[in-house]
Amino acid sequence: MKRRKSRKGAPGIVEVAARAGVSIATVSRVFSQPSLVRPPTRQRIEKAAAELGYIRNRAAGSLHNRFSGTVGLVVPTIDNAIFSELIQAFSSRLRDHDRTLLIAAHGYDLKLEAAIVRSLLERRIDGIALVGFDHDPVSMNMLQQRDIPLVHVWNYRVDLDTPCVGADNQAAAWTIADYVVEQGHRDIALLFPDVTSNDRARDRRDGVLQRLAAAGVRLPPRRIIDCPYDVGEARRLVSGLLESEARPTALICGNDIIAHGAYFACQVHGVPVPECLSIAGIGDFGSSAHLHPGLTTVRMPARQIGNVAVDTLINLIDTGEAPNPAGQKIEFELRVRQSVARLSPDASGQADRDGVGA
Repeated sequence: MKRRKSRKGAPGIVEVAARAGVSIATVSRVFSQPSLVRPPTRQRIEKAAAELGYIRNRAAGSLHNRFSGTVGLVVPTIDNAIFSELIQAFSSRLRDHDRTLLIAAHGYDLKLEAAIVRSLLERRIDGIALVGFDHDPVSMNMLQQRDIPLVHVWNYRVDLDTPCVGADNQAAAWTIADYVVEQGHRDIALLFPDVTSNDRARDRRDGVLQRLAAAGVRLPPRRIIDCPYDVGEARRLVSGLLESEARPTALICGNDIIAHGAYFACQVHGVPVPECLSIAGIGDFGSSAHLHPGLTTVRMPARQIGNVAVDTLINLIDTGEAPNPAGQKIEFELRVRQSVARLSPDASGQADRDGVGA
């Protein structure tokens, strides 16, 4: 059967084969199984394709095999810097594997996740990465029923059966809380988002509370404040703290977005950081080091998480083999800057006398 030239004059596989002086089957093999073609021939075909502006039709190829060349990544948000580095790393690494990224966000609303996963499955994705472990059961059932390769990212569990690549969020929170306590702080306020369907935030909040309890610091309910990942809302809530008579000596924020909002509140109210209020975050986003003073936080290795997650997922797609052990822990790093001051013993003792510490 004679092949037709692509419509609208777009060069097709026939034109590439003619220019390279090879068969159509050899051109097809270069783009599907390049290792089977001798390097000189492969280079000649790739040069011809580049000169003609040929674009491979992956959709047509996917009709004949189970691979579409696309991978899905579902994140809670793309509105701020929380996952931007992860997305960038994920996309770049996929290009190394000659795969394309389809990305979607559910805005921390897991009710929307099932529709997103269904839409990605309709586009014949080869595999998918989901942030964290809290997910809609309908989403998980659809993936399991179709045996879609899955990797959880951004959090870590030692006893998980499904592959995961991430940092230990609970240990990261313990580390930042430990540092704040070591600086003498006892009257500490926590600003964390709703943890009901967010395992990363839940692990971080629990890690902070465990460390404070181990140090004999008991926080009253008024010191544990619900705050979404929103700079404006964080600024409003911290402004309320600054306007109250019982101002804490330190804030531990669920991530750097919240910490940035706390900085803005301090600027508005003329409260110097860290002389009158120490602030600590978790995440170490790009701008955190450039705040004045620099934000003390925990560096979550987003780029490394993205790279390892892609390699794990592609291997799972290509071979069906999950890593052993399934959980791959990526180490975080405490970044000490200038936003947390060492509290004098007198100030710490005053906090204890006020009934905040042990």
